[in-house]
Amino acid sequence: MRRLIEFPCAGESLAATLDEAAGTTGLLIVSGGNEVRMGAHRGMALLAARVAGELGAPVFRYDRRGVGDSTGSNGGFESTAEDIAAAVAAFRAEATGVTRVVAFGNCDAATALAMFGPASGVDALLIANPWVIEATDDLPPAAAIRARYAERLRDPKEWLRLIRGGVNIDKLFKGLLKAAKKPSQPPASLPARLAAAMKASKLPITILIASGDNTAIAFIDAWKGAAFDAARERTTVIELTSDSHSFASVADKAWLFERVREALI
Repeated sequence: MRRLIEFPCAGESLAATLDEAAGTTGLLIVSGGNEVRMGAHRGMALLAARVAGELGAPVFRYDRRGVGDSTGSNGGFESTAEDIAAAVAAFRAEATGVTRVVAFGNCDAATALAMFGPASGVDALLIANPWVIEATDDLPPAAAIRARYAERLRDPKEWLRLIRGGVNIDKLFKGLLKAAKKPSQPPASLPARLAAAMKASKLPITILIASGDNTAIAFIDAWKGAAFDAARERTTVIELTSDSHSFASVADKAWLFERVREALI
C-alpha cells in the first residue's frame, strides 16, 4: 500500500510517499538534482514499488524543501542536512516496525548522504555516482574529457572525422587544455569536504558507479586521491558497465535492484 505523507522540516512542510511493507529494514530514497521524489522517468517510484512488493521492505521518498510538493526555498544539495534528518525521523515514525534504515541517493543526493547521513539517523549508505564537480565552464569534467579522448584516439573513424573537418577545433583545444590540468583538491573543495565526511563516518558505505557516466568518471578520478585513502579502506565500490547516470535501461534497473537487495539484507 502506498501512502502520501506530510512532515515538518525547519518550519516548512515536506511531501513524502511511503510504500508500506512488513520488513524491519527500510529504504530511504533521496532524490538528486532538483528531481521530485518519483525520480527521472518515474524510476524511483518504480524502484520503491518493487522493493516493497518483492523484498518486503518499506520505502520512503520525499521532496526536499523548495522542490515538488514541498514548501520552502531550494538551497541545493548542500543545504539538505535538516531535510534528510527530518525524513529519517518521519520514516521511523510512520513505519513503526522499521529498526534499520538504508539510505540511497544518486548524483548530488549521494554526496549529500555521504556528508549528512551519519548525523541523520540512518544505518547504512548506498550511494551512486557521487557528485564532486565544481563547474568552471561548460565543458565536461577533466577526467571525463581524458576518458573520452582516450576512447576516440583508438577509433579510426574519429581520426577520419578530424581530417575531414568534422571536429570543432576550438572546442577540441579547450578540451585538451582542461584535460591536461592537474586535478586539485584544496581543503574547501567539494571533493575534499566529501573525503573528510567519509573519513569521519562510521556507517557502512557502498558506492555504485556507472563506468561511462561523466559524473561517475569525475568521482573515480577524485576517489584515487590521497584524501580518500581512509574512506577507501572501508568502502565497497561496485561498477556497472553503463553510461546511464540514472540507470535508465531495463538491464541497468535490474542491476540497481539487485544492489538494493544486497544492501537491505
